Amino acid sequence: MKRPTAVTELIEELKRLPGVGQKTAERLSFFLMRSKVDQATKLANAIQNIKEKIILCSVCHGITETDPCGICSNSSRDQKQICVVEEPHDVYVMENMGYYKGVYHVLMGVISPLDGIGPDDLNIELLKKKVASKNVREVILATNPDMEGESTAVYISKFLKPLNVKVTRIARGLPVGSDIEYADSVTLLKSLEGRMEMG
Repeated sequence: MKRPTAVTELIEELKRLPGVGQKTAERLSFFLMRSKVDQATKLANAIQNIKEKIILCSVCHGITETDPCGICSNSSRDQKQICVVEEPHDVYVMENMGYYKGVYHVLMGVISPLDGIGPDDLNIELLKKKVASKNVREVILATNPDMEGESTAVYISKFLKPLNVKVTRIARGLPVGSDIEYADSVTLLKSLEGRMEMG
């Protein structure tokens, strides 16, 4: 017996989400069908709101509803210390520690020749301009400790060398090959505290 078209369409759309396979998509679909209309409507509205209201900060490229974001516009943050992360959600991972008081710069990815992503595809040139214009004291490279994250960190370190800025790398408290978003706050804090100067 063929499923109703609406159910098939929902399953197909859910399968597009990262980490959601056929079985999970089916479970979610049937959960939504059994839930009350207002619950499904709230979910639909939340998805629509994220597409309509969320923008990238013009300063750090983090996600925000106002530009500049709350971190960049906060005068109590250390504007001369920049933590460089791969993706916008990494900002919130770092913020959840409650330790770091500087500002951020989001690369929007990593250098990955196999995927056709080079330095010019990332916000690396913008980082250099920011460092040069704001007399930045330290750049902390908090890219993931995998091959692409490491090579991106090395590239940025060499790229910033002419500016005579201190460039540090978060310590190896994070296991090689893992994602920063899955690290617990204690491990992340130790990584940040044990950062090393590069170059």
